[in-house]
Amino acid sequence: MALSADIRARFLRISEMLEHFGPQRVGLPHIRPLEGKLWEMRMQGRDGIARAVYAAIQGRRLLVLHVFVKKTQTTPRAAIETARKRLEMTL
Repeated sequence: MALSADIRARFLRISEMLEHFGPQRVGLPHIRPLEGKLWEMRMQGRDGIARAVYAAIQGRRLLVLHVFVKKTQTTPRAAIETARKRLEMTL
């Protein structure tokens, strides 16, 4: 809820696309693979850029592990590690 309304709306739109078309048919600029089972949902709004790191688990379920506002060009290593640790806790 800390994200701006337009970024939250973009998050919901990409989530709906993933649900409707499946992760295999949604690609850049909406999502991209990070590493291993982790994927990045890419959102942009008037107030900046945000990312949501998620993983596909148990068939058709997507689990959002970490959402953050992006301040550098690359995805911060700490954000990837946070998502990885949360994924390990759920499996």
